[in-house]
Amino acid sequence: MSEVTQDQEQPPMPVVTSVRVVIALCLLTPFVAMLWVSSYARVEPVVGGVPFFYWYQMLWVVVSTALTMLAYRLWHRDQRAREAAREGGAER
Repeated sequence: MSEVTQDQEQPPMPVVTSVRVVIALCLLTPFVAMLWVSSYARVEPVVGGVPFFYWYQMLWVVVSTALTMLAYRLWHRDQRAREAAREGGAER
């Protein structure tokens, strides 16, 4: 009775999943960090003669790149899993 026949349709996969929430957080975090100017609008601490205001923003360039790459890889993994689930459901 628990078998899925060809006549029965698979329920649709949920749109909001934990992986997609992580992807959204990876993409939104740099925007929030850069738009919250009062968190980094200061001179101290100075690193290598560069005030905090500047090196903090340059650090976020690197962090944003890493987070975007992570989001990209998670998205592709999620899409492959969804495609496999669709194909697996269609073959039964």
